[in-house]
Amino acid sequence: MRRRLDQIDLRILTELQADGRITNQALSERVGLSARPCLERVRRLEREGLITGYRAVLDVRRLQSCITVLAQIALEHHGRHGRQLFERRLANTPEVVECFEVSGEFDYIAKLICPDIDAYQELTQGWIDDTELGVSRVTSNIVLRPVRDQAPTPLFGADQDG
Repeated sequence: MRRRLDQIDLRILTELQADGRITNQALSERVGLSARPCLERVRRLEREGLITGYRAVLDVRRLQSCITVLAQIALEHHGRHGRQLFERRLANTPEVVECFEVSGEFDYIAKLICPDIDAYQELTQGWIDDTELGVSRVTSNIVLRPVRDQAPTPLFGADQDG
């Protein structure tokens, strides 16, 4: 069940997405609250799991030589056990930075960051060769350049029901 958010909650979440290092004082000024109630709201949003963490967003292209690949992955079997096994493998693969179970021709779309194409091919070939995982096909799209990357999550108005 989703929690009802008012306009102040939404402004807090929007501001924190833009700058997770903002001071509570600056945040309170931006959202129109005094510092103490603002901090209490932030702590409540964290406690309720609406804010799941804070992290630095890196420009990986400036940090290291690498490739980004969007991989569409199809499984041979669609039972719960097979999906759980595959999802655990992906969760323990550092190169997989995002993964979504999707509808349609493929079962998953994953975003991977690898040192080079050879490392990517070795990784995905390992998935296909591991018969226990049941990967039947991986279709790869090499990212040439990001057009929009790391955008904040859009928030759609106050007092929405879950």
